[in-house]
Amino acid sequence: MKFTVYGASGFIGASLISYLKSKGHKVDAVSRQNLNERRNDLGHCIYAIGLTSDFRTRPFDTIEAHVSLLNQILRDAKFQSLLYLSSTRVYAKSGRGDEDACLPVSSADPSDLYNISKLAGEAICLSSGLAAVRVARLSNVIGLHELDADTFVGDLCREARRGHIQLRTDLASSKDYVWIEDVVEVLTRIAVEGKHSIYNVASGVNLPHQSWVDAISAISGCTVAVNEEAPQVTFPLISVKRIASEFGIKPSSVLNHLPAILNRQVNTDN
Repeated sequence: MKFTVYGASGFIGASLISYLKSKGHKVDAVSRQNLNERRNDLGHCIYAIGLTSDFRTRPFDTIEAHVSLLNQILRDAKFQSLLYLSSTRVYAKSGRGDEDACLPVSSADPSDLYNISKLAGEAICLSSGLAAVRVARLSNVIGLHELDADTFVGDLCREARRGHIQLRTDLASSKDYVWIEDVVEVLTRIAVEGKHSIYNVASGVNLPHQSWVDAISAISGCTVAVNEEAPQVTFPLISVKRIASEFGIKPSSVLNHLPAILNRQVNTDN
């Protein structure tokens, strides 16, 4: 099959391209620089352009990445299907983590810009009237690259290598984390076979900080401390019933991959 991946230079996009090529598919890798050059016969499109941790300091780029560029593709391109990569972060203020949950946001809250822009991208997809346009809400995706990643797990690993982890949030804080190889498999299935318009791509398990630091300290021998009066930050449990029932996919535990992450990081420095 033919796939077109937008956001080819990012972690998710690059991982998707490697996976699709390994399965024998033809893949067109599109970056923002050559976005306008690819408009016809795109096959199955996966839109992985996005900003994450730097969205607060780059509001205009955030809107362009999550909405404006997507709008151009939906309006002008010809494709067999299009899968827009959103985020389970949109559930942050909701008491539910299933695809049909009502999702409150506030335009006065700068932290909500990310969620608002992702939901706007979802809305233009689902309101386009085009066939086979779907949304995948990704959880916190973990891979072998964590040493170089601006993520919570990346911070933990870097601190562990220096001998001490200092947590700024309570040990009971928890989020859903999912392994990259599980993600690219299910995204491919959704793009080609999906029967619903919105899917959660997650592990379905909230992993507390305590589990992360216990596992990392057992491997690295580092010490761990928590700031006084550190807040507890917990996200709603993300439902994975849809991907489990439709595709029979049960994501692996990210902790199973932690030794490989830490060993690779050590080898990178040698």
